[in-house]
Amino acid sequence: MEAYSADRSLKGKVRRRWARLVDRRSSGVSLERPMVSFSFDDAPQSAAQAGAALLEARGLRGTYFISAGLAGEDGPMGRNASLHEVKRLSDAGHEIACHTWSHLDCGQAGAEEADLDAERNRETLLQAGLPDPSTFAYPYGDVSIPAKRRLGERFALLRALHHGLVDGRADLNQAPAVGIEGPGGEALAHRWMNRAKARRAWLILYTHDVCDSPSAWGCTPTTLEGLIARAFNENFEVVTVADGCRRLGALR
Repeated sequence: MEAYSADRSLKGKVRRRWARLVDRRSSGVSLERPMVSFSFDDAPQSAAQAGAALLEARGLRGTYFISAGLAGEDGPMGRNASLHEVKRLSDAGHEIACHTWSHLDCGQAGAEEADLDAERNRETLLQAGLPDPSTFAYPYGDVSIPAKRRLGERFALLRALHHGLVDGRADLNQAPAVGIEGPGGEALAHRWMNRAKARRAWLILYTHDVCDSPSAWGCTPTTLEGLIARAFNENFEVVTVADGCRRLGALR
């Protein structure tokens, strides 16, 4: 299966930037210590296995943004975890969060189409015995303004892919994140951990597959383990995305 690419044209870039300026929702809450979340998009089996094991080894948990329509299917990052495997993650205490069911590009979708696909995903997760998801990640990090407005009514936080930190002023309807992916992903994550520590802010990290020969969107177990160890040793509060929202008062 070939990897889909979101609109990278000038028009697409302008639309993404404009969407970040409207329908904003902030918490207004300051943190007493830096936080970091480790999240996994699409949940390749390697993330559900190796990624989860590395977090659990230190008593920590992560967030898995699941597209239920891709569960158990082969993709550019390897085979995705089945819903049975996703249920095991939930039972172990990891957060199971929402993508769209079909991995729909919300930048190309209108409000109704995005809302219906997200609702289909939610219903599928519930039917699999999973908790009602409270946080969401835009597939490809992209969203149109109508879709952002509609989906912002559903979730405590909606995560995008532009770099940044979540603080009291950040937009919870299009929250920034930093990818642990590609040759420079590890160094980039460490630089943003430095900033989060200095500003006592919340950093949401994300990746896809976790294996010795990762895709362009994944990382190695050694890289992930090093970032987890640093967070643990430097007194970051390691939280799921839902728990981070609770710290900000965005989720009860």
